[in-house]
Amino acid sequence: MKKSPNIINKISPFFAITFILVVWQILSATGAVPKFMLPSPADVVMAFVNDFPLLMEHAKITLAEAFFGLVIGTVFGFVIAVIMDRFPIAYKSIYPILVLTQTVPTVAIAPLLVLWLGYGILPKITLIVIITFFPITIGLLDGFRSADPDALNLLKAMGANRVQSFVHIKLPSSLSHFFAGLRISVSYSVVGAVVSEWLGGFAGLGVYMTRVRKSYSFDKMFAVIFFISIISLLLMFGVTLLKDAIMPWDRKKKNNNI
Repeated sequence: MKKSPNIINKISPFFAITFILVVWQILSATGAVPKFMLPSPADVVMAFVNDFPLLMEHAKITLAEAFFGLVIGTVFGFVIAVIMDRFPIAYKSIYPILVLTQTVPTVAIAPLLVLWLGYGILPKITLIVIITFFPITIGLLDGFRSADPDALNLLKAMGANRVQSFVHIKLPSSLSHFFAGLRISVSYSVVGAVVSEWLGGFAGLGVYMTRVRKSYSFDKMFAVIFFISIISLLLMFGVTLLKDAIMPWDRKKKNNNI
């Protein structure tokens, strides 16, 4: 009996998406909304199929930028979180700066980075690092602080030093928080790469998007938007698979609760 609500919960998003696509197709086919403003789903699919090889070439550049930026942002976020957790004065000094970095609009930062660092890959990676390290840092910091104090005191009483307490208690307790932040950062990395490519670059999905927008090819515009969304969803799903592989006990606990 428990499986019926479970199945309904899984298929309900597909019904919602199908309903939106049907309404969208009807609006476009009947002329309720002009096609130059809202191309039909069929037109978008055809544009995607026709330009698929070109989209893949641009996607390679965007994904490379997102990967390098995400890796650097993750390492940077981990280091900052460890320092803030270890030194209270560092937490009080750094935390307001972290929040400040997230209040500045991405579109406002990107032109400055292009001006300072040129049109190569460096300003794009820098922007992605700025966007992605914050969820990682905050997630890890919350995870470190959620560590069981009794377990920490027990290790301390047994003669464990700070490094041992961190490795055996704090780090494992932060894994779920880390993956939650990583899931957000993965999607941010792709969006950050595309935004940076809008303002300067020679290849990438952002460059492709700019070109089709200037040529008023809105079917291709929608195609690349959906392509970027699909890439982000696949990467988030990949993070979930990685979490299940590293934390199998968490998946078993969730299955038992269903």
